[in-house]
Amino acid sequence: MESPDLTSAFESFSDFGPSVSSIWSESGVYSRSAWDSLSDPGPSGRALRNRYPYFISLPQLPKAKPNFRAQFISSRGNEYFCEIDEEYLTDRFNLTGLNTEVPYYQYALDLVTDVFDLDADDELREQIEKSARHLYGLVHARYIVTTRGLAKMVEKYKKGDFGKCPRVMCDANTLLPMGQHDIANMSTVRLYCSKCEDIYNPKSSRHASIDGAYFGSSFPSMLFQVYPALLPEKSTRRYEPRIYGFRVHASAALARWQDRYREETRTRLRDVGVEVRYIEDSEDEELEDEEDEPGTESKEVRASGDAASGRMDLGN
Repeated sequence: MESPDLTSAFESFSDFGPSVSSIWSESGVYSRSAWDSLSDPGPSGRALRNRYPYFISLPQLPKAKPNFRAQFISSRGNEYFCEIDEEYLTDRFNLTGLNTEVPYYQYALDLVTDVFDLDADDELREQIEKSARHLYGLVHARYIVTTRGLAKMVEKYKKGDFGKCPRVMCDANTLLPMGQHDIANMSTVRLYCSKCEDIYNPKSSRHASIDGAYFGSSFPSMLFQVYPALLPEKSTRRYEPRIYGFRVHASAALARWQDRYREETRTRLRDVGVEVRYIEDSEDEELEDEEDEPGTESKEVRASGDAASGRMDLGN
């Protein structure tokens, strides 16, 4: 006797109700154990069993091995983190000094590297998981200043995973996470804008509770040292408060002081061979090039010509 077409049987499962159709397995066949689990398949189920008497018993598939790093990265609130390579985690040199900062250090490391097999109670397990998250964050601060870590964070930076600068004059420049301190439990994470060179608090409360030591204070500077092409052009634009079109005196005085200080800083940097450019500099150069084009008179030439013609008219 030929075996019936099980695919056609699957297509007809929906006609016999959800209790019968639920025995179809993910591999495309239905099992006898699923049949036996039905206490009363009903008339439709019995008709299907008589029509297709051949069953295949399927072995249970092994459970997938848990991956702490993948679960940690995919958790809500951990979008700022990148996944650390297993080779980096298993190199004890990269973990130097962390055993004194993390409770249950060895158990936490086993959990992070997916070799944890301790049969612990719920309270101890919770403490170990908390230590594992803390350990991952501290190792993360070291990993993201390596070549591999910087490359992963650059990809997230380009996609805007860290958010945009809230300052209007920055034109939604992408941000980078950083810490104000390299020691844990000192301050929470901040977001650095490379255009206005200022730091901001994250918008989400989930991100605002992340320890700043998990990113470190050197990360943004290190990233732009390795990837200088990602640095945006600086701008001198800023908001000027006005009343009926007139600048407020205190703000105007502050703006003049800032402009003078900026020019003094540029002069000192130029003396040591460092050139600092702003967007407005290129615009000024374009205007100067247009004025210096042949066939056009400069403002001074036109002004002197008008004055000479005026003297000649007076002489007449």
